[in-house]
Amino acid sequence: MDLIDEPEAAGNTPEFTVSELSGAVKRTIEGEFGHVRVRAEVGRVTHARSGHLYFDLKDDRNVLACTTWKGQVADLSVIPEEGMEVVVKGRMTTFGSQSKYQLNATEVAVAGVGALMAMLDKRKKALEAEGLFGAERKQALPFLPDVIGVITSPTGAVIRDILHRLRDRFPRKVIVWPVAVQGKDCAPQVARAIDGFNAMTSGGALPRPDLIIVARGGGSIEDLWGFNEEIVARATAASTIPLISAVGHETDTTLIDFVSDQRAPTPTAAAEMAVPVRLELMVAVDQMGARASRAVTDGVTRRKQRVADLARVLPKPEQLTEDAKQRFDYLSEKLDAALIGRVTEGRLRMGEASGLLRPSVLVNRLAQGRERMSGLDARLGPALGRKAAQAQRDLDGQARRLRPDVLAVAQTRAAKDFAVMLRRMTTASRTQTQKQRSRLEALDRMRETLGYRETLKRGYAVVRGDGAVVTSAKAAKAATTLDIEFADGTMAPAGKPAKLKVKTPPPDQGSLF
Repeated sequence: MDLIDEPEAAGNTPEFTVSELSGAVKRTIEGEFGHVRVRAEVGRVTHARSGHLYFDLKDDRNVLACTTWKGQVADLSVIPEEGMEVVVKGRMTTFGSQSKYQLNATEVAVAGVGALMAMLDKRKKALEAEGLFGAERKQALPFLPDVIGVITSPTGAVIRDILHRLRDRFPRKVIVWPVAVQGKDCAPQVARAIDGFNAMTSGGALPRPDLIIVARGGGSIEDLWGFNEEIVARATAASTIPLISAVGHETDTTLIDFVSDQRAPTPTAAAEMAVPVRLELMVAVDQMGARASRAVTDGVTRRKQRVADLARVLPKPEQLTEDAKQRFDYLSEKLDAALIGRVTEGRLRMGEASGLLRPSVLVNRLAQGRERMSGLDARLGPALGRKAAQAQRDLDGQARRLRPDVLAVAQTRAAKDFAVMLRRMTTASRTQTQKQRSRLEALDRMRETLGYRETLKRGYAVVRGDGAVVTSAKAAKAATTLDIEFADGTMAPAGKPAKLKVKTPPPDQGSLF
């Protein structure tokens, strides 16, 4: 057929565009299937940067692509992971750009307890490999915490059991952080509660807990699944406050039990671990006090007995001083003869020394001293001359370094600096004086404005009787002379202007500058 020939007739077969055909397929699939439930194994899982979730459902022969939009991800009770067996509920639709059909997943549930346990075992191994279960990172519980933070449901029997047990053993301050203990909101609320307690400060409006208890009653593995989520385990590991996990009964085990600092089989047991029994402590204190008293009494008794035993062995005080007294008497008798002998010996030595002090010996000593002084005098003159010459040389060196041109430059610079400083001080002084003058004038204007003379200008008058202001008719009748002051002058009631007292202006103080 030639390229320019007319195409053959299509007959009765209708023609579609790609978009029309894709839309028809989309309507057919969505209308035929609508909402479906699919049980399969999770394959590839992709978390897009936009927040959408893409994963595959597969069996031994086929693969079904699934999409969960960003706004739907938060409503999922279980985030699918590769290898999980799940039951997915959603709506079948198509993606025309890639000619593929897919399931818009709105609900994901784990298919059976076996799948949950497999996923739990996988998470447990991953967290254990990171060292979150290590005994070296676990903190010791405080012996008697002042404040205990409890993370649990505020309406269940768990919080009542904990408060009742604490009240029986040792009453403490308790801060309850209410959370959902099952369902999709459980894990994020518990993690936020642990982080919230750790974010508190000691001096804040609410005291920072010394111990945290995460508690929940028993239930199925699905009910306790929120405490197996990774965010709860990591929040527990990051807690700087010691934490006791009391989730479920003694046979129930969750991930938080492995990460926490201490696991309690029941919430009531957690309260017992948190505080000791007050009555037992009081009994123990009384017992230790009694033991201490007995120990002190026994110690004093033994020491008294020891002192008594030593007293029997030691000699009497009179016996200790008898030898000293006898020695004192013996030496006292010898003291007079010793003093006489000492004086006699001194006299003999003085006589021998006076025999050696002859005039010829003194004359020789004086002659030797004069010769020594003459030698020193002969040496003193040249020494002083050398010292003076050295001082003169030092002075000449200093004089050569003191050049007049350098002094002149320094003096000029100092004079310029002084002139600049003087101008600045003068300008500052004038500015300050001008400010003070302006402020004084403003205050004076305010005084004039607030004075009674401004009131007189508005039509008022001041009546004075005998020099004093009159404020009543009785006082006006009692006054011998009356003056009425207006804004423009003063007059008597008879109509004659009164004599105004002229105020003498204050003397001019002049200017300071």
